[in-house]
Amino acid sequence: MELEEAIVLVLIGGVAGWLAGLILKGGGFGLLGNIVIGVLGSFFGGWLFGVLGISVGSEWLDLIVTATVGALALLFLIRLVKRA
Repeated sequence: MELEEAIVLVLIGGVAGWLAGLILKGGGFGLLGNIVIGVLGSFFGGWLFGVLGISVGSEWLDLIVTATVGALALLFLIRLVKRA
């Protein structure tokens, strides 16, 4: 992975984690936590959208939407586990 790709991955992950925290009515897990949730969510969202055959718009929009949906799913699962 090149430096530029890593920077884009962290930025998209941060935005996705932050958006997911806002959507789920929580403050998220702080800057670093949001980036981690967003990056992991982007992998999960990419896998999920690939399996379902979903593609959203342009490259940047697709990356942000996919990562945000994955981060939402991941945050939802984390909150379910924390409650149990």
